[in-house]
Formats: sequence, structure tokens, C-alpha cells
Amino acid sequence: MSKSSPSRDIEEFRKVLHASQHIVVLAGAGLSAASGIPTFRNGGGLWQSLEATKLATPEAFAANPSLVWQFYHYRRIKALAAQPNDAHKLLAKMSIPNYLKTIAPVANSYHLVTQNVDRLSFNALETLSKDLDSKKSSADRPRKDSVYQMHGRLFEVKCTSCGWFEEDLNNPLCPALGEADSKLQDYHDAGSKISDIPESELPRCRQCNALARPGVVWFGEKPFYLDKINSLVYKADLCIIIGTSLTVYPAASYMYRVQRHKGKVAIFNLDPTEKDHEADFLFSGQCEVELLRVLGVQSDSV
Repeated sequence: MSKSSPSRDIEEFRKVLHASQHIVVLAGAGLSAASGIPTFRNGGGLWQSLEATKLATPEAFAANPSLVWQFYHYRRIKALAAQPNDAHKLLAKMSIPNYLKTIAPVANSYHLVTQNVDRLSFNALETLSKDLDSKKSSADRPRKDSVYQMHGRLFEVKCTSCGWFEEDLNNPLCPALGEADSKLQDYHDAGSKISDIPESELPRCRQCNALARPGVVWFGEKPFYLDKINSLVYKADLCIIIGTSLTVYPAASYMYRVQRHKGKVAIFNLDPTEKDHEADFLFSGQCEVELLRVLGVQSDSV
């Protein structure tokens, strides 16, 4: 754990980056803020005059599936309209082994662990994969297994009974949710326009017709890929933290765990967090700007 204030020295950080062999990036809502995705704890903290975090629970869904589905359907619409920003694109490009070598010459592994459910990191990777599909060498193509969406996927619809699930990018997801969304002008307008949708008109399982739910990890539920992520964190000698408040566990513990085995941690955040003083490096500002600046990458190259 760092005993002094975190460094803001770009050259010092680049020396660490150049010497790093196993790099893990932990991303939060701040990564997607520039793409127009509201965050729980900032511009999107309220919805239907309720705290958004209180809607993201199994208990809230059991008590009022109509309200929770409307909340997530509105988030789906925002995410469908959004495009990956420069930070998404750079992180996707870093999954190309030969490109990674230009930034971190001795790196043997690179992974992005995202807490976001908006699909933007995967979209950036998918677009890059299509653009570079003709490359003969695998070292010149992005690794499709480099992204872990630990909090699930906003566009996945999952049965509450039989375990069926599928990704569904349709908008609206069902007619009743589309009608409810048509009444909203913006994110905060939802508080005065509540629609009570019968459960029978909410998304249903295609196999057993039971009520379906969003395929996200709610508060109190176990994140995905924990064993794999724990393994990556254990061997990481550099953890780059981007746009997260570092308040949700287990992700909030990764910084300490990397430092415990002598790894370094760099935080890129617009707003301060309670753990900033524990970082080895701290770069404040919009991540889609700061990440490129600190890594020495031009925006027209991503």
C-alpha cells in the first residue's frame, strides 16, 4: 500500500507501464459517462423519484417488476443510442497483442474487467474485430476473450424460473415498455409519469413463459467470472482503475490485492474517491481525455 501521496508524474507512470507484464484494467460508470450513459451516483442517481441503487435489487424486482423493468428499459434505450468513446476504443485496441507491445513492451497479458452493463466495451471490441478480421496473424487482431462483464449484460433477458437467457437488442423489448417509454422526455422526467404495467405484459421467457428479468447482477447477487477475475488480479503487476467510485465489492478490494503482492495501481477518475490516497498514481479528469494523454496516444489513432 502506498505510504505517500499518489504520483501524477506521467513519465514515472510510463516507466511502470513499460515494465509491466500482467495488466488488468478495472472500469466503472465513469468510462461510459462521455458516451451519454447516466451513472447511478451522479446524473442518473434518481429515477421515478427513487434512488436508482434501490431499484437494482432482487427485492425491488419481486415487489414491483413493472417499475424495475421500466427503469432498465430506459437504461437500454440510453445504451442503444450511445457509441463507444475514445477510452473504450483505446482499451479495445490494447487487446491486440502487437499494439499492446507499443505501449507496454514486455506485457504478456491484458484484460479489461468492467462493472458496466452497457455493452460499450464489447461494442468497441466487436467493431475492432470486424475491421481487423483480414489480418493473418492473431497478434494483429484483438483478443475477444479480453473483456469480462462482471456485473452482467443490460441487453440480456433471463428467465426467473427455468434459467433460459438470450441477448435481445430490440427496442422496445415489448410493446408495454415501449408505450411507457414514449411518455418520457428525459431521464429525470420519469418521476412524474409512472406506468403500472401488468406482469403478464412484461418480458416473458421464450421457453416456459415465466416472468423474465434483466440479465444484470443486482446488489446482493454474486458477480460473474469471479474465479477468473481473482486469478487475473492475483498475478497483475499493474492495475489501471478507470471511472469507478471504488465502493462496490468485490471490485473495490482489487486495488489492495494488487498492491499486496507489490503491484502498482493507477486511478483515472473525474471525481475523487475515498481510496485515491492509496493509489500509486492518480490522474484526474475525463477518462476519455486523460487515459489517452497519459498513455501518449492520439485520439485520431484509436
